[in-house]
Amino acid sequence: MEYILRTLTKKEEVDSIIRDTIDKVLVLRLGRSSDPLCLQLDDILYKSVREVSKFTTVALVDIDSEDVRVYVKYFDITLIPSTIFFFNAHHMKMDSGSADHTKWVGAFQRKQDFIDVVEAIFRGAMKGKLIVTCPLPPERIPKFQLLYKDV
Repeated sequence: MEYILRTLTKKEEVDSIIRDTIDKVLVLRLGRSSDPLCLQLDDILYKSVREVSKFTTVALVDIDSEDVRVYVKYFDITLIPSTIFFFNAHHMKMDSGSADHTKWVGAFQRKQDFIDVVEAIFRGAMKGKLIVTCPLPPERIPKFQLLYKDV
């Protein structure tokens, strides 16, 4: 079976996939297909998708599409790539040691890191949790500075 990563460019497509992905972790990578770090992440997602397909759906969201700007604004996507997780239409958060638990910013260093993260989110979601602890050691979590506007 061939696995492809769907690219979403319309708000209705994003709404639909969030609403219709049931009993699986939905992984939305927000970014640009022209960005080198996004391409690195997309490669890891593509290589992992078959292994996690029983409990995960992965889609790419093109942040340059005017129609999805509402999500870019809502999730405060200022750094790309940013990855957001959902389970049964609930936004899943992850404590990875940063001040922002709403998204994963940056690429995963390797395929197994991504698999470990979605497994942790899936296990937490099955127990009714809306926030899980990141299973990766701190040295494999991308570091970035949170920039606050108008502070």
